[in-house]
Amino acid sequence: MKIGLILFLSVLLFGETIDCTKIFEERKGELLREVEKIDEARQSFEALQAATNSLFDKQKTALKEKENTIEKTKQAIDAKEKQIALMLEENKKLLELIDAKKNDKMDETYIKMKDAAAAAILEKLPVHEAAALMFGLPAKKMSQILAKMDPKIASEITQRLKLGPPFIENNQTKE
Repeated sequence: MKIGLILFLSVLLFGETIDCTKIFEERKGELLREVEKIDEARQSFEALQAATNSLFDKQKTALKEKENTIEKTKQAIDAKEKQIALMLEENKKLLELIDAKKNDKMDETYIKMKDAAAAAILEKLPVHEAAALMFGLPAKKMSQILAKMDPKIASEITQRLKLGPPFIENNQTKE
């Protein structure tokens, strides 16, 4: 009986061992399949990450190129603005020089003219223009021309002269 019991226990233990090994082998197979799935998912993730990084790098490069183009355009615009400002300043100086020469020429013309003839011409001009022309004349010549004018027009011109330059119509300022 002891032998039978030992034999029975041996069969029972040996049978249990076989079942555990079988279970471990099945579980090992399941785990290997899970590891394969995880590996495939990791590879897919790495491929997606590489594609995303590549796209990001391309977009970053395109953005840098656009920024460089914008910066170059901005520098070109700034250079043109400076050039235009210099040209504008130069044109203003030329215009002032032309105005000065024109006024000098007009002053010389009225200085050389006879008083009565100058008075007759100035009376027909608008008051602000006559005042502007008279302003450049010497005081003696101005008084001689005003003496030859109609007293009403001479007084209007004198009032405009008192207001001073700029001699714009209705004494508005230049714009």
